[in-house]
Amino acid sequence: MANFALKVIRLGFSVLQAVSPQLAGRAAFLLFCRTPSQRPKGGKAKAAHAAGAARLAGAERFVLKLSSGAKAHAYRLNGGALGKRKRYLVTHGWGSSAVYMADLVSMLAATGAEVVALDFPGHGRAHGRFLHMGLAVEAIAAAGERFGAFDAAIGHSFGGAALMVSAAALLPDAASVTGERLVLIGAPSEMAWLFTDFGRLIGLGAAAQAALENEVHRVTGRRLEDFDAGNTAGTISSSVLVVHAEDDKEVSSAHARRYGAAGKRVRLFWANGFGHRRIVGAAPVLGAVAAFLEEEAHKELECIKKDAEIIPIFELPARRAAL
Repeated sequence: MANFALKVIRLGFSVLQAVSPQLAGRAAFLLFCRTPSQRPKGGKAKAAHAAGAARLAGAERFVLKLSSGAKAHAYRLNGGALGKRKRYLVTHGWGSSAVYMADLVSMLAATGAEVVALDFPGHGRAHGRFLHMGLAVEAIAAAGERFGAFDAAIGHSFGGAALMVSAAALLPDAASVTGERLVLIGAPSEMAWLFTDFGRLIGLGAAAQAALENEVHRVTGRRLEDFDAGNTAGTISSSVLVVHAEDDKEVSSAHARRYGAAGKRVRLFWANGFGHRRIVGAAPVLGAVAAFLEEEAHKELECIKKDAEIIPIFELPARRAAL
């Protein structure tokens, strides 16, 4: 936020919470959920957006209507009657969109897999300026309902956290995302720190801060502390690859370490030097993701081979020698 705008916001919340901490908390939640403008700012962002849009220009496009009335948008590559193949889901981070994930989407599509890339409500081609975790998980569930079960899902930042919340069924009213493999790139393991930092930024007192956090429970049916994906990463059936950079200035690498300590099915890949945003298109990261997904294909092939080994081969009667 610009300094002047932030001063005005702080002044407004100072007055409002003096009158009613509850109203201040609700107003803060609406502000917290307001998504950034979808127009790229700056030369680099505009160039990245244009390049990503060009890569996705040939993709099918779908509108996903959510029960809340909000809408998400989906791109699909390699869709239609192309025979049996893998199906992957890709989710983006806060303030981003599918076009910024185009390098990853293109790499996945090049394997022949069907690839679905989401724009969450308030992002990309989806309308509105409002998003929270409940809506993101609902959008993931809507993608599963529209396209079918996914073999793997790959998410960046907020999108990675939403995948883990979905996979762990932390919101029981939304269908859980399915898949043998999950990839979390620069993803937070819990959300409490975001609310704490946001409340401090806009100058909330203790009562208004509590009211802000209570809004999470009112809107999603779960308390803020329940959205701790780091505690559930080791309990889900999927294998998880966590990709993170120790130089990530937006999501601390401590989140990756929490994921890594969650269980044996979680592995870490450090992509140092790529920060929080460049990491999604970095060649070493794309290679690590491809290898992780290919590993599952090799396991399936081994299972087929083992099944073939137990099929009895009956000897045919020897051909009678010609007289």
